[in-house]
Amino acid sequence: MTGDPELKTMVERVAWMSPIDYFILEFYDDCDIQASPKVVAANIDYDRQYAGKRLKALTKEDLLQQEENGLYSLTDRGRAFLSGELGAENLEH
Repeated sequence: MTGDPELKTMVERVAWMSPIDYFILEFYDDCDIQASPKVVAANIDYDRQYAGKRLKALTKEDLLQQEENGLYSLTDRGRAFLSGELGAENLEH
């Protein structure tokens, strides 16, 4: 799954986001589950440590949330971004 992400819904590119970030968001949108960095990395074919780092970055921007059990899930803000309801200008630093 590595390479240039081809999202189901075309979203605007955000300057600070890495290609993996789009794969992560799509994974959570497609699966609608809570998942660990290890599970995410295995499903999108990226290194677990790098996936974990990017999960934290997406959580900081409120696109994902980390549950008390250490698992991550997609937030409403993350869903709004993927659906095009939340533009890239709202995610720029």
